[in-house]
Amino acid sequence: MSFEPTRPIPYGRQNITETDVAAVTAALHADYLTQGPTVAEFEKQFAAYIGSKYAVAVSNGTAALHLCALALNVQPGQRVITTPLTFSASANCVRYCGGEVHFADIDPATGLIDLQKVRALLEAHPKGYFTGLIPVDFAGLAVNLEHARQLADEFDLWIIEDACHAPGGFFTDSQGQEQRCGNGNFADLAIFSFHPVKHIATGEGGMITTNSEQLFHHLLRLRTHGITRDPADLQREPDGGWYMEMQELGYNYRLPDFNCALGLSQLTRADEGLARRRQLAARYDAAFAQVPGVTVLAPGAPGHAYHLYVIQVAQRRELYDFLKTKQIFAQVHYIPVHRMPYYESLGWREGDFPLAETYYAHCLSIPMFPTLTDEEQDYVVACVKEFLRVEF
Repeated sequence: MSFEPTRPIPYGRQNITETDVAAVTAALHADYLTQGPTVAEFEKQFAAYIGSKYAVAVSNGTAALHLCALALNVQPGQRVITTPLTFSASANCVRYCGGEVHFADIDPATGLIDLQKVRALLEAHPKGYFTGLIPVDFAGLAVNLEHARQLADEFDLWIIEDACHAPGGFFTDSQGQEQRCGNGNFADLAIFSFHPVKHIATGEGGMITTNSEQLFHHLLRLRTHGITRDPADLQREPDGGWYMEMQELGYNYRLPDFNCALGLSQLTRADEGLARRRQLAARYDAAFAQVPGVTVLAPGAPGHAYHLYVIQVAQRRELYDFLKTKQIFAQVHYIPVHRMPYYESLGWREGDFPLAETYYAHCLSIPMFPTLTDEEQDYVVACVKEFLRVEF
């Protein structure tokens, strides 16, 4: 290999342009740094991009999940199903409200929660035992929410779609229509993250999307301490223009205007970034197609948004360490949630979800971000092959 990287190649990287910098600078010179018009504009444009009726910007994806659980009135002791293969926030939001988290194992071909296993779990308990379902569009691959909605309707569940990995991703429904992640056609609420390694970066930030006007207005109130100034919602006669009411216990989960300005700027090239991710994935698919010892997670899947590109190998730790010596910083997504000490303290154990555990033992996320060059990508592939002693 003649190519040598001039800087480390991480598994993900933000792309900040001069246009982004100018947008943030303009926001910093504007009249509002927070609770200003840029927030509402970002919400409007993001909803249009995703295809939902409403969007609510919040401080991060975890805050988005928490507010969703609050808006859906998760109560102590209520039981909610999610996947063990996700970042812990997908489960933690239920715990924040005192609810109980249950898991259903994954489909090893996709990494997504297996809806047949969800059905088996639901059927093993009386109707009403579970109240909600939180499917995760893992790595950028969309869960078939039409099927999830059928389950939810049958067993009286609400759905929060964790679409943090998948803005622009989609699945095809039974009518042949592409259904974008987070569009609200099947889930009650959906959430997104704008962490730097995600498709759209705002530093920190998140968004909730929904088609429910009632949930939308409730989320706006919960985002700002449970306070409203809307005359239509006030419970008492206002005694001046300053009047506001705290009507419930809410949180300060607002996203400032300058973060939203960055998000708006990034949103203008979201499709460009998505197209590049899919191009990179196709190149990886082709490169690894005939490589013994490498299994690609869901190669060539339609609608995949490719937040992550995941390979599975027998010697994951050794490959991870080897790539570091080559200036390639891969990552593991994820340690199954039920194997975290906190969740083990609640009774979950090794062996409870063997497919997720087997996946974890072998998975590695290799570099995937729009500014990854073909030369850098070829170097990554060559290093993986070098470790596996494969001819190239």
